[in-house]
Amino acid sequence: MGVFERMMSDGHEQVVFCYDRATGLRAIIAIHDTTLGPALGGCRMWPYPSEAAALEDALRLARAMTYKSAATGQNHGGGKVVIWGDPAAEKSEALFRALGRFVGTLGGRIVTGTDVGTDKQDFVWAKQESPWFVGLPEEEGGSGDTAVLTAYGVWLGMKAAARFVWGDDSLRGRRVALQGLGKVGTRLLGHLLEEEARVTVTDIRPERVAEICATHPGVAAVAPDAIYDQPCDIFSPSALGGVLNDETIPRLRCAIVAGSANNQLAERRHGDLLYEAGILYAPDYVINAGGLIQVADELLGFHPERARRKVAALYDLLLRIFAISREEGIPTCLAADRLAEQRIEQIGRLGRIYVPE
Repeated sequence: MGVFERMMSDGHEQVVFCYDRATGLRAIIAIHDTTLGPALGGCRMWPYPSEAAALEDALRLARAMTYKSAATGQNHGGGKVVIWGDPAAEKSEALFRALGRFVGTLGGRIVTGTDVGTDKQDFVWAKQESPWFVGLPEEEGGSGDTAVLTAYGVWLGMKAAARFVWGDDSLRGRRVALQGLGKVGTRLLGHLLEEEARVTVTDIRPERVAEICATHPGVAAVAPDAIYDQPCDIFSPSALGGVLNDETIPRLRCAIVAGSANNQLAERRHGDLLYEAGILYAPDYVINAGGLIQVADELLGFHPERARRKVAALYDLLLRIFAISREEGIPTCLAADRLAEQRIEQIGRLGRIYVPE
């Protein structure tokens, strides 16, 4: 499938390929839909195996951001920036300033910030070249670490799922299999341990697992591939996407899937498989929307308590999605999509109202 065919299949508006000879920057900016407002989505840096893999990640993530913004009531469309490179070896001030210039050429059609492989300092550099960056450190006028509110929202989403399945939102004594101990996963672990959940963790970095287990002796650990086979109440994919697929879903031994990773479903049909298996799936772009809500609030003039209150509303939003799924006999991912698409359509119609200049 060519790039234009791929864009048309999911309704993307714009894809920009960026290359800077001086720094070696290779970046792709994908904008999915701007009906509700300028695109908002993070910037990911990853050593993709191919150009095609980088493009596919950008397109899928951009689409998810459109639905995330729409479903959670934000006045933004969806976009994504991916940098094809190794974040451990290829970062530099010049590279991110080059990125800042490329993002600036779009004149505010997309606003971006931290994601996998990038951090706040990267965008302190980038913002020197254009203003369309968020999630900066507080001392630089930003809203700070988005992982904090993302993890908070995922924890509340787990509690909402627990209430829907078991009639009680307490996670005390519940068994949680946590896949991924990155910025969000580690903070989510903190919430779970405070509530006295029983947690089994894994990560592709064995040293990180060892550090966590040494700090928290009650936490169990398994090899990365073994996490899917763990008997648990909640499986929490909180690393990279595509982990819910034909091979892994039959191995799950849980009642709920609720985690912070983006694009957890390898394909949309895998949401159907979870539904048919009787596993309640908290749609990823809803449960992990805390970071988006934070940076959207930052664009309004960041108010920490207001942002936290908006993230707390994800609890009731997920209960609404679960109820629609049960009442209409459809997977939760489809129920969430319907809410997002209805809002885009309804708000988009307002453009028919003439407003004199």
